[in-house]
Amino acid sequence: MSEIINFFSTTGIAQMELQYFVMIVVGLIFVYLGIAKNYEPLLLVPIGFGIVIGNIPGTWGVYDKGSVMNIIYFGVTSGIYPPLIFLGIGAMTDFSTLIANPKLILLGAAAQFGIFATFIGSLLLGFNITEAGAIGIIGGADGPTSIFLSSQLAPHLVGPIAIAAYSYMALVPVIQPPIINLLTTKKERIIKMKTPRLVSKREKILFPIIGAIVTILIAPGASALLGMLFFGNLLKESGVTERLAKASRNAIVDIVTILLGFAVGASTQANVFLKFDSLKIFGLGAFSFCIATATGLLFAKFMNLFLNEKINPMIGASGVSAVPDSARVVHHVGQKIDKKNFLLMHAMAPNVAGVIGSAVAAGVLLGILGN
Repeated sequence: MSEIINFFSTTGIAQMELQYFVMIVVGLIFVYLGIAKNYEPLLLVPIGFGIVIGNIPGTWGVYDKGSVMNIIYFGVTSGIYPPLIFLGIGAMTDFSTLIANPKLILLGAAAQFGIFATFIGSLLLGFNITEAGAIGIIGGADGPTSIFLSSQLAPHLVGPIAIAAYSYMALVPVIQPPIINLLTTKKERIIKMKTPRLVSKREKILFPIIGAIVTILIAPGASALLGMLFFGNLLKESGVTERLAKASRNAIVDIVTILLGFAVGASTQANVFLKFDSLKIFGLGAFSFCIATATGLLFAKFMNLFLNEKINPMIGASGVSAVPDSARVVHHVGQKIDKKNFLLMHAMAPNVAGVIGSAVAAGVLLGILGN
């Protein structure tokens, strides 16, 4: 009997506490949203299952030195996974619309205002300056960039920052439409934009080379992210490295997404995650995402004051880095009013500009705060 009692004391059942149960329920909700509601399943299912596993008491988790989970989590804390994700994004992204209409890059830049608004909000809520810098990048709605910057500036906040960033990325279809409808009129939402000009192969090849040099000169701290993003795109557009491009956008990005999502989820152990600071980060994340969406929209309306050929201001909402979901949301909102209004290709320009903009912002913050 004593051996049975000793065995039972080692089980997760005997060590279960309310806080762990709460986090397991949260993980199951993530899995449910990913499967039943199709909210970013490639992100929410691994993260949600990681939350469940990471909160079963008695397991060797990500914070136990030398454990398998700790080794997997090393890819998060060391910043290895985010650049590999960016490699895949570059290899699957078509920059043609942005090249054809370069002024739309301004919409991606305008949407990054959410980052600096959140940075200020974080300072006002009592976070120190490096923590505020890490939290602020949530405003770019870019999960890999959020993980990369927080791993450098505030490693102890990687879990809540990553969960907040990916949660709001998954909720793009829920959060953005009300803001779009609030800040635009029906007349603005039905604006049709001309089909972009055809971009030559030479332009497509030169863009990642020039883009990498220019952006890394501005923000050398983000060279790992920006370099891999543009390198992946060069593999895609060069026409001679299709095998490498295919591996980057399929096998590599899929493997890293699994490891990254599961490790981030497992890092949300209740004794580490359930703190008031985590709630503040989630609140700041919601605030930043709304601000980023609104500033992109409003800047598009501002640009229309000076343009003879008007742009549909809704595409400004896609200036956040949630690729390609934000562009799809803009397209679907436009389709509800006019089935013949195709905005997806136009919205992709500020969307990919937002990816570049958030990485540059992360590099600037890292350069200023990381020393």
